[in-house]
Amino acid sequence: MASFIESTDLFDMAEQYPFSDVHFWRDPETQLQAIIAIHSTKLGPAIGGCRMIDYPSTHAAIKDACCLAAGMSYKTAINRLPFGGGKAVILKPKHLIDRKALFSSFGRFVESLNGRYITAMDSGTTIADMDVIASQTNHVMCTTTAGLASGDPSPHTAKGVYYGIKAAVKFKLERESLAGLHIAIQGVGNVGYALAKLLHNDGAKLTVADPNPIATQRLINEFGADVVVGDDIYAINCDVFSPCALGQVINAHSIAQFNTSIIAGSANNQLKSPDMTDALAARNILYAPDYVINSGGVLQISYLNKPDVVQHKLAALYDTLLAIFTQAEQQNSSTVNIANGLAEKILAGVNDE
Repeated sequence: MASFIESTDLFDMAEQYPFSDVHFWRDPETQLQAIIAIHSTKLGPAIGGCRMIDYPSTHAAIKDACCLAAGMSYKTAINRLPFGGGKAVILKPKHLIDRKALFSSFGRFVESLNGRYITAMDSGTTIADMDVIASQTNHVMCTTTAGLASGDPSPHTAKGVYYGIKAAVKFKLERESLAGLHIAIQGVGNVGYALAKLLHNDGAKLTVADPNPIATQRLINEFGADVVVGDDIYAINCDVFSPCALGQVINAHSIAQFNTSIIAGSANNQLKSPDMTDALAARNILYAPDYVINSGGVLQISYLNKPDVVQHKLAALYDTLLAIFTQAEQQNSSTVNIANGLAEKILAGVNDE
């Protein structure tokens, strides 16, 4: 514990990765070590998924939670939704003994925040996990029957990314159709698979990478996709690179290898650091800000039992991103700066409508 305290100053971290509050929960009996970061509740209760992955350190887990929470605040703001931004991370046990017990404990953690934070499915968690959480709290989404019972958000996230790719292709390549374009997808889990299906149906050629051979074989069988291994996906000569796995994949290493005109995908926190936008600009690569293009899941949650409204809002992401691309070009700025500016105005209560 001493080494963690010596190496991590939460207030210093707050300067770089702003947050309102960070909560910790430790339950040795269930192996639970969890962190909930809340960035903002100005527009409403903070919402954000719960991910359970391998973290190299507690510091890395805190940083991830804080970055993702901020992204959720911007995501809900830019879509003018009545929610703030938060995120939960669970440090994945090396040998998990009782998954149900762990998520029951996590549910009690969420309940202890009295509605300031609403949790949901994310990397490493499932609808079944959300149902367990719902046995302890109503402040949960993506369940089958309890709380905000929206089910799997993946198809809606994928649909939003699909519209975002179409907007990027229109702006950068001046093409209305995706037919014949080569799109490389990194990560073909729930979202990546759903996105691949939409792109394939539009006639796009697919190259994919995923450490799960069952997932990639499915793409071969159903869509005739080519498969590459690991980081080889970065160097694929393609029209669009779509990161749909974990974050920080746009870094000095990957940018040096990119052979694409557009980056547009569902992963959160895609940029290793803010200055990566300058490196992308130097390579003349158009970047779709992640928290805008991947907001389909939160749109689904926000308009429960209104499927027509959800589809309309998903389609509207095309216009939102096209406007961001256009403003960035006109102002000689990055797409991230433009998107951040729009979200920050809304969070500050500035109404340009």
